[in-house]
Amino acid sequence: MMAPENLDASLITDVNVKEYFRDSVTTALSNQKVDAGEDTVYYIVNLLAYFTQADKLFSYSAEGVTLQPLALIYAEAVEAASVEERHQILRRLGDVALLISGLFSSSLNRKLVDIDYYIAMGGTAYGYLCDLNRGTLRGRAFCAIFGELAEKFQSFVDVLSEVGERTPMNSCTDIMRLYEIWLRTGSKRAADKLRKLGIEPAQGSISHRHN
Repeated sequence: MMAPENLDASLITDVNVKEYFRDSVTTALSNQKVDAGEDTVYYIVNLLAYFTQADKLFSYSAEGVTLQPLALIYAEAVEAASVEERHQILRRLGDVALLISGLFSSSLNRKLVDIDYYIAMGGTAYGYLCDLNRGTLRGRAFCAIFGELAEKFQSFVDVLSEVGERTPMNSCTDIMRLYEIWLRTGSKRAADKLRKLGIEPAQGSISHRHN
């Protein structure tokens, strides 16, 4: 299995949340009868943990909370000044497409584009990433992950959909939001709810914000 130091440090978040998502993803993979490499599972779990912070996914402005359209992310990738920059943008494109189509698919009913668009864009982005990472030994390890994500994108969407549906709360995003509230405020109520879900908040990761 790929060592943690070989993945972006920004994807490493609280171990308890990652354990929760790993159990959920592993169960969903089994139920959906989807075969996935250990590194790919590890990537998906870290992806879910990373996006427990809503500001990693959404943008906040005077107009409210917004999600950057996939077409604009793709345009940024095309215009990227370097291969590394293109890699990072395409990775975000694939990650956002997977997360939205898996966990937020109901929100797409009110949009001009539907889930099939997100699936097509996400699978294509991961496919490009696989091609970009073929050149080096470390790159080939990532190519294997991105290649599997591209090939089985629809299956992984189904897996994330089950992860969302199987949570004891209304949706997986409720857990993400609850954990974010606890991180930002140290709320005892939020902490108690997390414990009831089997998630033990780590005291060292509380982030207090004051206006």
